[in-house]
Amino acid sequence: MKIAILSGDGIGQEIVPEAVKVLRALSGSGFKPEMIEAPIGGAGVEAADTPLPPATLALAREADAILLGAVGAPQYHSLPRTKQPGFGLRQLRKELDLFANFRPVTLLPELRDARSASSMRM
Repeated sequence: MKIAILSGDGIGQEIVPEAVKVLRALSGSGFKPEMIEAPIGGAGVEAADTPLPPATLALAREADAILLGAVGAPQYHSLPRTKQPGFGLRQLRKELDLFANFRPVTLLPELRDARSASSMRM
């Protein structure tokens, strides 16, 4: 399995390496990921003067999965819109026809049995 590791900038560069450690720890159980790093967001601007370098997009297209860190840091806020980190993220979503992020979810115990009004029968 080929995984594109896109750490991003700011806190992304702190969190993604920890997630990579988890992936490496799983390799002992027979999971053998091929992890390739590439810049995106502010890191892309620093490396290639664009928030989504062509090489990063190419890697993302050929990868089986993408581990994406946060993009956007205060030092990039004054850049032109097309150079801002979030622009690279929007480009990546557009190019790969993506629309959502997966985020950790916590179910509160008091909502365990709750249902939406549309799912209730009258």
